[in-house]
Amino acid sequence: MSEFSWETVDTETVLSGHGDWLGSEQLKALSHHPLDCVDTEYPHDVHAVRSPDGVARPSEQHPVFYGCFDWHSSVHGHWCLLRQLRLFDDHPAASDVVDSVDARLTPENVEREVAFFEEHGSFERPYGWGWFLRLVAELHLWDDDRAADWRAVLRPLEETLVSRVETDFLSQDRPFRVGTHHNTAFALGCVLDYARVTGNDSLAAAASAQSRALFEADRDAPAAYEPLGLDFLSTSLVEADLLRRVLDPGAFASWLDGFLPDVTTPPSDTVLDPVEVTSPSGADLHFVGLNLSKAWCLAGIASALESDGHRYVEPFSRSAGRHAEQGLSQAFTDAYAGAHWLSSFVLYLLTRNDGAIAPG
Repeated sequence: MSEFSWETVDTETVLSGHGDWLGSEQLKALSHHPLDCVDTEYPHDVHAVRSPDGVARPSEQHPVFYGCFDWHSSVHGHWCLLRQLRLFDDHPAASDVVDSVDARLTPENVEREVAFFEEHGSFERPYGWGWFLRLVAELHLWDDDRAADWRAVLRPLEETLVSRVETDFLSQDRPFRVGTHHNTAFALGCVLDYARVTGNDSLAAAASAQSRALFEADRDAPAAYEPLGLDFLSTSLVEADLLRRVLDPGAFASWLDGFLPDVTTPPSDTVLDPVEVTSPSGADLHFVGLNLSKAWCLAGIASALESDGHRYVEPFSRSAGRHAEQGLSQAFTDAYAGAHWLSSFVLYLLTRNDGAIAPG
């Protein structure tokens, strides 16, 4: 693995959300683990075993997205690799990424992925669905013949999951306010971004309406209670990061004032503090991802508040920098519990303003 030191990068550059400063060594570091993990079948999370007949191999059930310990991590591992190829010409791992993706992304394999969803309707709802739509949005933006071919191959699965989103997710009458995979606000952000990128106006309108219906009336978020359990998302900040997508700046600033307690004073000021992970390993690596996701939420919210001159712009920006520094210092672990997914969170943070993420 590349030994590039992320501590040498200034915080302002990191928080710009543009990755044009990334060079060969950084890109090697960002692609190393995803490229390895998308083809690593075991260990793999199979959830509950429901019969004595055993469990089929992951590569038999999910011949495209069998790696990275679980389906959703494989999906956003592919997103991480293909977003890098779209954004960075002459990527040092380009040929390896293409060969890896080509080997799995075939019509026959996608047909089997679709068949699995036909038998397991709620599988990976909503987190995996959201990341898959991000992957498709990336291919949609990429002006490249190979990307167009991959998008065409994925089309049956795209149509399946868009339909599932419309019928089985946007119909939800209550949100899940959790810091893990079932978080409703994070998935809605993914759906909304995909819809806006691909020009699916009806889906964008439905996702926006659902976001407002579920969250616009929220007040007095218990931010002081975060994090809970093994969160890798901040429930309050992810919700605010969604609402900045659907409200105009003035309305968003007013909503935020009612939603968050005064996060500049105790006890709620703890939401602005990164989580100290003293020995990152196992499930504790969720907190490394939490620091990264909080960094992108805080930076995005601060940007949305700038035109209003809101009092949170400066403390949120400063906090985003602290979270980014903490997260980046621990994200490039060789421990598989973190290696199979953290590079995607790093790339999201570093390139959040390079298209497809919260598009204007």
